[in-house]
Amino acid sequence: MRNRTLHQLLRAFTEDAGLQLAAETARGAEIPFEVVEEPGARSALYCYRPLTGNFIRSRMGILDRLPSYLPAARTIGAIAGLDGYLRKRGEPRIPPDERERADAALRSFLSAVYADTSEFGFQADRFDAAYAELEAALYEGRQVALVVAPVLGLALESDDVPLGEGLSLARGESVPDVPPEAVWSTPGEVEHGSVLAVLTLEGERLAGPPLTTARTRFRRLLSALRLFDEGVYALGPVAWARLDAGPWQVVPLGASGRARGRRTLVLEQEDELRAFCNLIARRTPRAGEVAWALSRFEMARERVVPFESLTDDLLALRALLEPEGPDSGRLAQRLSVICAQPEERAALAERIARAVTLERAVIAGLAQPGENVDRLVEEISGHLRALLRDILCGHLDSDVRSLADELLAEAAAA
Repeated sequence: MRNRTLHQLLRAFTEDAGLQLAAETARGAEIPFEVVEEPGARSALYCYRPLTGNFIRSRMGILDRLPSYLPAARTIGAIAGLDGYLRKRGEPRIPPDERERADAALRSFLSAVYADTSEFGFQADRFDAAYAELEAALYEGRQVALVVAPVLGLALESDDVPLGEGLSLARGESVPDVPPEAVWSTPGEVEHGSVLAVLTLEGERLAGPPLTTARTRFRRLLSALRLFDEGVYALGPVAWARLDAGPWQVVPLGASGRARGRRTLVLEQEDELRAFCNLIARRTPRAGEVAWALSRFEMARERVVPFESLTDDLLALRALLEPEGPDSGRLAQRLSVICAQPEERAALAERIARAVTLERAVIAGLAQPGENVDRLVEEISGHLRALLRDILCGHLDSDVRSLADELLAEAAAA
């Protein structure tokens, strides 16, 4: 197997499609047959052969509404060798549109899995044979690079969560042939095994695993996870990479903080995370106040002692809401008017003012961690996360200071 993500997505789609096709036949849909002549000992014998491919073709309008169709279509449609597979499968015409080519490929693949049968129960040997034929055509003369890295602080309900463009999250124990130390040797992940970020890329002549690309994609994924919810995530210190079936190489990733706890990504969140990661990749700015605030947010998440992140979070909030500087004292009112309901704004502004006082104690080395301190620091980081997330998602304009002043003026007039 050269493309584990494609394998997982096609298996899920094949199982779902088999259930749907079986339901169609149970409701009375008939599979067309043809009469085939076979040589016998004394005279010709005739048998009926189901035209499963024709039946599948007529049901693609139903199958493309299955939840597993779109992830499989996006992944297979992005592979360069798809035309060769369609020609080998006898497709009379190669569609020019990527979505149509992906649809034709999935139809041909299902036809190969269920060829000459009227039963649509999933059979692993049929699937494996059809998948081997597919990979042989897709990757003829091409190479596949694989890079994996532990994502600490995260658990999955699914074995695999595709995120697009060759990147996925997977339970480490479900990834075949991966080095055991990538899954089991990370501190704090011994009992459950690590979740892995898995990047699969392919090309005609690869000089080696795309390590620079992998580092960038993994860091971007970590940023998206930190913005997605309140979990404290980190990457493992090293990744593992290989080209085709070559030996695994250990690759340093650098420090990315320390995970705390372990949050589970449930099935209902997977589509939301997939869309969020794609949105963040497109909308993350490279310069300006929002980019600077986002980098400070990342620094805060990588502090070893939680309350030491307070200064980073407040600096990020000031970049967004208090360009006049901390002496203006406007941060508390501006943040509270955006993040709280009218009846709760005074209380929130008071807590923000306490956070500013605490910051001075942290800088002076006088602050001590405690339950109340940690709760206040967590609240400030939560407000910063919400602001950054809403800005990157387009729910808020990047000029949140002007918005806050407008809301304050409206409240004063009222």
